[in-house]
Amino acid sequence: MPRKQTRNAQGGGTIRQRKDGTWEARYTVGRDPGTGKQIQKSVYGKTQKEVRQRLQQITTVIDDGSYVAPSKLTVGQWLDLWHRDYLGGVKQATVAHYGSHIETHLKPALGAIRLTDLRPHQIQALYNRLLKSPDTPDGLSAKSIKNLHGVLHRALKQAVMVGYLRSNPADACILPRAEKKEVSFLEEDGIKALLKAIEGHRYERVYRVDLFTGLRQGEILGLTWDCVDFDGGVLTINKQLQKEHKKGGQYSLVSCKTDRVRRIQAAPFVMDVLRQQRRKQNEDRLLAGGAWENDWNLVFTNELGGHLCAPTVYNHFKRIVKEIGLPEVRFHDMRHTFAVLSLQNGDDIKTVQANVGHATAAFTLDVYGHVSQKMQKDSADRMQHYFDGLQAGQK
Repeated sequence: MPRKQTRNAQGGGTIRQRKDGTWEARYTVGRDPGTGKQIQKSVYGKTQKEVRQRLQQITTVIDDGSYVAPSKLTVGQWLDLWHRDYLGGVKQATVAHYGSHIETHLKPALGAIRLTDLRPHQIQALYNRLLKSPDTPDGLSAKSIKNLHGVLHRALKQAVMVGYLRSNPADACILPRAEKKEVSFLEEDGIKALLKAIEGHRYERVYRVDLFTGLRQGEILGLTWDCVDFDGGVLTINKQLQKEHKKGGQYSLVSCKTDRVRRIQAAPFVMDVLRQQRRKQNEDRLLAGGAWENDWNLVFTNELGGHLCAPTVYNHFKRIVKEIGLPEVRFHDMRHTFAVLSLQNGDDIKTVQANVGHATAAFTLDVYGHVSQKMQKDSADRMQHYFDGLQAGQK
């Protein structure tokens, strides 16, 4: 009768509940070349399901040959592995953004430390050193520190999941408090000045549509004719034009920031502007002849049907607002202007959220919870009207 095999094969694992109620999964990573004995490691969790998921991830790594003993892995090596192998499904622009944080700040400061030796105070010291202050005016803002922390925390969380770490050292770090900045938007005089200044400009229709729909720059430059319903007056926003964040990066159409499709009931005059754009584009196509190429069916194109370049559209806008005395206004502030105009005109916060494409109404309320001067005056006038009615009723 064959002897029963009691030892786990490489990559195998067992799960048990410990006396303190937590769960432990033990797995085999190989054999000691000197003794021939199995080398076993453990991961821990609060539930059986949690450790089973971690065990599955670890054994997959062992089976495909990419497992590295935690004692030999540095923070820099792990960040590279994580950035390369664990960001599937993440937008390319986000992956590039993570890579920039890793190469610029994380690896230079923490990369040589062994992953298992990384401690919270080392991470905290990095954040404190990078934070902008009177002594370090070129440092990072509190928001940038928070973003950097998000990248490192996510990478270390994955290291815990695959069994390289027992806990996440970034959990214990304290982040600087970010002061909330009020959004910038155009008041009525600024809107009038802008509309006058863009008359006849090559990007006039881009700016007009954006100002009164609140689209992100990538969304309006990536708007396609199949998403324009002239009969219903509806714009479907389901993609954006985006350039790869690298030298020589190419433009492509990708999903929107929140990955949610939204539909905007545009004002009739906005649809009229789009009709003008369609006529202008048809004229350009006839003039271009065989050189015309608009494979993406874009609404806003150059004279040959190609996509518009975001920096060019932005730089022209900045020159315009500077000429009319509004140098601090950004392209994105037209989006804020649309949201504030919507609130001023009586739209509820849920409608504004749906139009601008925020994930939640709470976020929209947080961003636009302040009120403009006109809204404050209207509120005071309504209160005066109410008070006058009370006074009249007492006579």
